[in-house]
Amino acid sequence: MAEAERITGTPEPEPGTGADPTTGSEGGGPVRTEESKDRGKRRIAALLLVALVVYLLDLGSKLLVVAKLEHHAPIEVIGTLLRFTVIRNRGAAFGMGEALTIFLTIIAAAVILVIARIARKLYSLPWAIALGLLLGGAFGNLTDRIFRAPGVFEGAVVDFIAPAHFAVFNLADSAIVCGGVLIVILSFRGLDPDGTVHKD
Repeated sequence: MAEAERITGTPEPEPGTGADPTTGSEGGGPVRTEESKDRGKRRIAALLLVALVVYLLDLGSKLLVVAKLEHHAPIEVIGTLLRFTVIRNRGAAFGMGEALTIFLTIIAAAVILVIARIARKLYSLPWAIALGLLLGGAFGNLTDRIFRAPGVFEGAVVDFIAPAHFAVFNLADSAIVCGGVLIVILSFRGLDPDGTVHKD
């Protein structure tokens, strides 16, 4: 048998490992090579970079509008279609659920933990971008919940983007919505966070 395998060029499994010679893993499962591990690290780096950019943009914009715009007349960006005006929101995105501030804080923290768990098996760049948007937005609003008045875990989120006939929101809300939409699109296309593509 060994002679026949040498003739056909099929490698023998290493003794005592039970490894499948065609996959290099026990039971025929996939093995992450050094190249794929490096790719996974790059995807995590992309996730963190997107999250950091979103967080800094959100934090900087909130600090700016609170310092320059709160207690002042709204700024008309595009006539009455789009204005900047500071609103302190104790609810969820777009002003919903104002009586659930602590509960919403817990949800934001849970979202961050779930993203951290998913990131351990992240090999897809689109998923890295989507999760980065969610993570940066979640951290942005969670920072307000923790550090702004009226108190820790009960803080009001600073909203300032006010389109006509729509709720006032901020950059963190926008990032969360964009990340969520992107995840829905990726899911419909059958792309998993680990890079696996499912085709019906």
